[in-house]
Amino acid sequence: MTQQKKLLSPPERDRRSLAWKVAPDLFASFRYAWQGLAYATRTQRNFRIHLAIALFVWTMCWLLSLTYLETALLTAMVALVLVLELLNTALESVVDLTVQQTYHELAKIAKDCAAAAVLIGAIASVAIASLIAFPHFRAFLEPAILPL
Repeated sequence: MTQQKKLLSPPERDRRSLAWKVAPDLFASFRYAWQGLAYATRTQRNFRIHLAIALFVWTMCWLLSLTYLETALLTAMVALVLVLELLNTALESVVDLTVQQTYHELAKIAKDCAAAAVLIGAIASVAIASLIAFPHFRAFLEPAILPL
């Protein structure tokens, strides 16, 4: 019995046995996507951290009165990191399913590279956010530093 089957209750196991089939309609496709999003939010600490950072970024966009273009760029970077985190979770699940509870060097490489992709996306996002926010922070702080 696989690790996956041990963790699932019998009714859920029966439902998941059909996971290889194509979604019967568009509504089902969206429902499956939301299930994936809910799973990542519920089980992946780093995904929840990225969601919290996204809320912080959008709050700062509002507080600093960023332009629509700046806000759109930061939103795209937030989305990129969230997508990379979801892909990382999916890849780790497939690797775990394949190797189960054995160690394999190629499995380690795959998981490490997926995590590195998230890290690079996050670093790029921070760099872009810093470049966008710096002039706004400077303009916001200058009156407090150099009062007239």
